[in-house]
Amino acid sequence: VAGPPSAAAVAGRRARAGSGPSVRMAGTGATFEAVKLISAEGFEFVVDRRAAMVSNAIKNMLSSDGLFQENQLGEIRFPEISTPILEKVCQYMYYKLRWTGSSEPTPEFKVDPEEALELCMAADFLEC
Repeated sequence: VAGPPSAAAVAGRRARAGSGPSVRMAGTGATFEAVKLISAEGFEFVVDRRAAMVSNAIKNMLSSDGLFQENQLGEIRFPEISTPILEKVCQYMYYKLRWTGSSEPTPEFKVDPEEALELCMAADFLEC
């Protein structure tokens, strides 16, 4: 007789059903629906689905009814985007989510000049 399914098995089924696993943030007790973004080097960024949806390309991949494998797995691989650039993209997604529609003054989003060109190319590809 099999026991109850493990948390990993439940999260795996939920991911295959088209919604990412829920992640509990340490120290806060808050949970969010997660999406895993994977860089060219294989580094994994687990981000809030709402933040990832800032990118129109990611939004299309995650919102399509079963057309994209990424929607089913809750993870997206970016073989052309390096880890430092994908990290900056993730920071920008949270920045844009936080400050869009805010009545407070928007702080500057800083970009190092040596990352600017590669970051612009990634932002163009991701439509964010």
